[in-house]
Amino acid sequence: MMEKEKFLGEFEQFILLAIVKLADDAYGSTIRQLLEKTIAREVTIGALYTTLDRLEKKGLVESHQGEATAVRGGRAKKHFIVTAQGIQALKRSKQALNNMWQDIALNEFNQPLSSGFCCGF
Repeated sequence: MMEKEKFLGEFEQFILLAIVKLADDAYGSTIRQLLEKTIAREVTIGALYTTLDRLEKKGLVESHQGEATAVRGGRAKKHFIVTAQGIQALKRSKQALNNMWQDIALNEFNQPLSSGFCCGF
């Protein structure tokens, strides 16, 4: 990993994974619907597009305008795809999380210490 490369944030990962799952149908409202359905998280359109813009500036996604449709009042959908660099970032993040979770088993017997931290993994 290059020195300046950073891991993806949780929300960035969710968005990238949603785009991969949706494939050719990945645009604002379908991404929001998938996130709400699969992770039970309401996402504002502003938060979504702010993150999509940031991911595009990082080169992790690309967008293109679809055809304008009468159903949308003549407006076009903005479709998104994950770039090769975005796929690599997802793989890096998944591997890092897998490494951190290795040898950890959370169970009901883990009790927090008085400091609020948990022990007994």
